[in-house]
Amino acid sequence: MVLLFAGMIFGALPASAHCDSFDGPTIKDAVKALETNNVNLVLKWITPEQEQVIIPLFNKTYSLKSGDKEVYEIVEKHFFETLVRLHRETEGAPFTGLKPAGTTKMIVQLSDQALESKNVDDFLVKLNTHIGKTIKEKFDKVVALDKVKNDSPAKGREYVEAYVDYTHTIEAIHDIATQNDGHSAHKH
Repeated sequence: MVLLFAGMIFGALPASAHCDSFDGPTIKDAVKALETNNVNLVLKWITPEQEQVIIPLFNKTYSLKSGDKEVYEIVEKHFFETLVRLHRETEGAPFTGLKPAGTTKMIVQLSDQALESKNVDDFLVKLNTHIGKTIKEKFDKVVALDKVKNDSPAKGREYVEAYVDYTHTIEAIHDIATQNDGHSAHKH
């Protein structure tokens, strides 16, 4: 839920999620799967129906591992792309290619670090500080524009735009915080 919550605050999550990045968990699991010849490590990222595509591709990729290095790199990349593309389908998100390591938003990196360290407290302080700052900035803008909203149609429109942005942000936070299933787009 924290990732979705952060996604609503910082941008549309499916378009910017890090599962398509080389430093994201999907490709990290794929690398480990190829290192250990254990396809089960990546099956969690896809649906059971998609396994019929991934398992044979994994086996083909693994079988070429000790062969020509250039050929293996091409096949390995194809395996990564296929796995991520199928995973993105489970999220209802488009696949726009693999992203280089380091392109993941800092908030998502911090949330992953919290999971790795099994300590959410530091992350929550940073997240809450950022969310609070974002809401306060939007609030302050609405309050300032409220003073001049009736001076002209242009000022009124500027106020309405800020008001809508502020209230939609609050509504999005509330909607996500009250959902039972924080990542309902996932079908696996």
